[in-house]
Amino acid sequence: MKLTKAFMATTALTVAGTVVMAAGHMADQMTIVSWGGAYSASQQAAYHDPYMANTGVTIINDESSSEAVAKLRAMSEAGNITWDLVDVEAADAIRLCDEGLAMEIDADEVLAPGDDGSTATDDFGDMLVNDCFIPQIVFSTTFGYRTDMVPEGVAPPSGACDVFDQETYPGKRALNRNPVANMEWALLCDGVAYEDVYDLLETDEGQAQAFAKLDTIKDDTVWWTSAAEGVQLLADGEVFMGSTYNGRLFSAIVEQNQPIGMAWDWQMFDLDGWVIPDGLSDERLARVLDYVRFATDTQRLADQAKYISYGPARQSSAPLVSTHATLGIDMAPHMPTDPANAENTFVNNYTWWADYRDDLDAKFQSWLAQ
Repeated sequence: MKLTKAFMATTALTVAGTVVMAAGHMADQMTIVSWGGAYSASQQAAYHDPYMANTGVTIINDESSSEAVAKLRAMSEAGNITWDLVDVEAADAIRLCDEGLAMEIDADEVLAPGDDGSTATDDFGDMLVNDCFIPQIVFSTTFGYRTDMVPEGVAPPSGACDVFDQETYPGKRALNRNPVANMEWALLCDGVAYEDVYDLLETDEGQAQAFAKLDTIKDDTVWWTSAAEGVQLLADGEVFMGSTYNGRLFSAIVEQNQPIGMAWDWQMFDLDGWVIPDGLSDERLARVLDYVRFATDTQRLADQAKYISYGPARQSSAPLVSTHATLGIDMAPHMPTDPANAENTFVNNYTWWADYRDDLDAKFQSWLAQ
């Protein structure tokens, strides 16, 4: 479904208390789906709490984003869409849009202009990967390690390839139970050039090479499925080294003072944002549009960076990012885009994964079961 001007002309959108479209009824509660943990906490502080205070709306949090594609497919088939707004990675947004499960929008009609006077299209720029994706953050998947488990006389791990070095860094590992990032790291750390990774992964030979590299650590790996689980395995000392999202590691290290270090080399950059499920009633859709316009404006995206070390997707938000809301520390050095952290980075090819994810998911789960 394309969000049309005809629909929007019959719908009320209030921004900072101002009605910007013709009056209409809005739902009084929303179910918003995200990833849980430190990330959802940052959304709660930056978006949900101020929106609820301004409107009196009830926001119900659901932490099922890791299952968003499968669950939205099932809801659509059943004709019962129970979610109002869903936080997904860019590749999943492309899949959901291609399948007609997410609503297309006109960014300049639906989203607020930048505080610098720019249109939403110009402000978000390349972050608008398709007509369904409403960007929020730039984040990375990278590695943390237990500083108290580094062998004596050995330099701490520096990046993804150290996860395969069991001789230097013995102990359990933790990796996400899906192919994204794991397949790319396996090839990179097996000597494949950065620019050749995705071309090779399209072939049976390249996939076999990636699985063979992962075989070398398979028996020592704990496979996590929820975003909070990866960093919890590190916090509990159950693994020496593991992948997770950089904002989760920031929370564990800086806010919780855990004995964890960051290994930034070959961190994988990605985008995260909202999609609106197709099939909402007019009342629910009106409420979601009102929330989205508020939650993705220049100030709100900058506000989220006060609570977690993810970069805001709007260019106009970047100058407003300063210090942590409670600790007062400068947030810039903790961002994945900081030059000191980004010497070797890998940019997730989300359009490639939108095409190949279902096939590689099946192959990855089959490999895990062997």
